[in-house]
Amino acid sequence: MKRKINYLILLLTIIFMVGCSDIEDASSTNETKTQEETTVNTDENSNTDEKTVEETTADTNSEKEEAATTVADETVEEKTPHETNDELFSEYKLIEVDGGDLSGHRKPKVVVDIGYGNREYWAFTNEHGQLVRVIADEITIQDDSSEPVKSNGRYYYDEAKVPGVESDVLDEGHIIADSLGGVSNAYNITPQDSTLNRHGDQAYMEKVIRDAGGATNFEAIITYPDTETQIPSSYKYTYTLRGNEIVDTFVNGNPDKTNESLGLTGSKSSESNNSNTNSHTSSDKNGDISSVDINGNGKVTIKEAKEAGFSMPITR
Repeated sequence: MKRKINYLILLLTIIFMVGCSDIEDASSTNETKTQEETTVNTDENSNTDEKTVEETTADTNSEKEEAATTVADETVEEKTPHETNDELFSEYKLIEVDGGDLSGHRKPKVVVDIGYGNREYWAFTNEHGQLVRVIADEITIQDDSSEPVKSNGRYYYDEAKVPGVESDVLDEGHIIADSLGGVSNAYNITPQDSTLNRHGDQAYMEKVIRDAGGATNFEAIITYPDTETQIPSSYKYTYTLRGNEIVDTFVNGNPDKTNESLGLTGSKSSESNNSNTNSHTSSDKNGDISSVDINGNGKVTIKEAKEAGFSMPITR
């Protein structure tokens, strides 16, 4: 009997020990699984965080690049014309005046576009309201087929009444003619000697540019005898024609009287003039202008050509 009881106690002890071992194994297994799951979750969270950081960084960089590009574009769009205006209009106020405005009044220290249509011809006044400078990168001649040219061959039927044009011997002279794309307001008109404007150096210069189909680097400098008058004393034109720079300076007066006062009228016989013309024509064929270029600056003005014996107009 005692032996049976001992066996029973031993059996129960063995069963108890086996059960405890299983519980410990299960607990250990659960702990291991929990640790593994925690590790996996931690790794996944770490990867997610890294991805988030990478995406955030990429988005930030992208936004910075877009912002920088936008700023750069705005800088180019805004700065370029601003710099151009600073260079061109630094001391002047830019205003708009209708091309056909007949008022003869000019505002002081302003710049006005006197080009018809899309042309950009810039006229400048000084502090006295005198028109002193006109410039154009390119002169585009009038196009009768595409522009609303009037029956008189002009863009407008009349020109601005600048003080002085009421004189019988002074025309409403364009600095840049209608035929060259200029308007007719006071910022393109000066009182100019009628003969000079219609038959003299002014008319000749306009014809040369028309025949060439336009010009580039155009500049007109207008000079006055005092600060009160609006009637110029002289003009200086500089422009490039077929790659050649041309400079022409002339006084605002009757060219016949001007030439006579300079001793250029009747000073040479017809035979002498013909001889000179022939010799200059021969020189011209060889490309030699030294005999005509009196001041030796490599440029021939109309005055120099006349003094050398050429008759007007010169076509070559």
